[in-house]
Amino acid sequence: MINIAIIGAGLAGLTAAHRLKRCAEVTLFEKSRGVSGRLSTRRADPYAFDHGAQFFKVRSNAFRACIDPMLREGTVQRWDARFVEIDGTTIVKRRQWDEEFPHYVGVPGMSAIGKHLSQDLDIRLDTRVLSAQRTRDRWTLLNDQGISLGTYDWVISSVPARQAFDLLPPSLPFHSALSAPHMRGCFALMLGFDCPVSVEFDAALVRGRDISWISLNSSKPGRNRACCLLVHSTNEWADEHIEGDREWAMDYLCAQTSDVIGLDVGKAPHKALHAWRFANIERQAGPTHFISPDQQVGACGDWLIQGRVEAAFTSGLAMADSLLETL
Repeated sequence: MINIAIIGAGLAGLTAAHRLKRCAEVTLFEKSRGVSGRLSTRRADPYAFDHGAQFFKVRSNAFRACIDPMLREGTVQRWDARFVEIDGTTIVKRRQWDEEFPHYVGVPGMSAIGKHLSQDLDIRLDTRVLSAQRTRDRWTLLNDQGISLGTYDWVISSVPARQAFDLLPPSLPFHSALSAPHMRGCFALMLGFDCPVSVEFDAALVRGRDISWISLNSSKPGRNRACCLLVHSTNEWADEHIEGDREWAMDYLCAQTSDVIGLDVGKAPHKALHAWRFANIERQAGPTHFISPDQQVGACGDWLIQGRVEAAFTSGLAMADSLLETL
């Protein structure tokens, strides 16, 4: 069997690994402490926050086939949220999410999806791949200390385009294309309360402010009773302040949230902030993945399609299927 290294254990990388594991020895490398990428859950007992992707929809038959087993076992459930759209401080539209247009979440957190897909996979956590070097017909991966992480027949990058551009060699036929996609940043503000917060929604799309989303995270199925609010900044504001002071950013986003919902969230017993440098991208018109059979390397990720959960799955699956066709 050939051996394949996949860099990044988000949904795209996990999907590709799942598809390839029956015909190859697959090793995933993930710089974080856990799998899932932006399908992540941050815990600070008794609070838990889905601080990346808030929910997902299912449009394709392939993604449905992936999700159905998780639906049957309860790892994925429908979130029937009270949804509103807010313009400034005014609710301008209301809708009840239901089975007609289902919105799904992982249970008990979004990270449950990645944990489900990671079963029986060889995953090296807390391992940052700094570069991939090709010598003759093999690839060698080096960590951030210049130490070899092993040699492989194939390398697949499933990290954001900018990171793939930095770690893969310029000689690749698709290398220049990795510099083109521009992923937008996002701040995630996590607020935990001692008692329930009185708001008129479970999920809110916000316009006209520097925040774009507020969710009552504790309203999702399978969560504990600790009241949690999750707030996302706009991509534009995050890009402008991504290098700024984190305490100032947290205070500013708390003030924005307080104004929108009419409640002083700055007094929340638990406050935390996470910066996503590569959070979102508009719909792309190019390929779903890159692959070079001659050099035995590929790249995939939602950045090739759109900043959506299903886009990551679609790209990872297409990458794996293309590789299988070459073997």
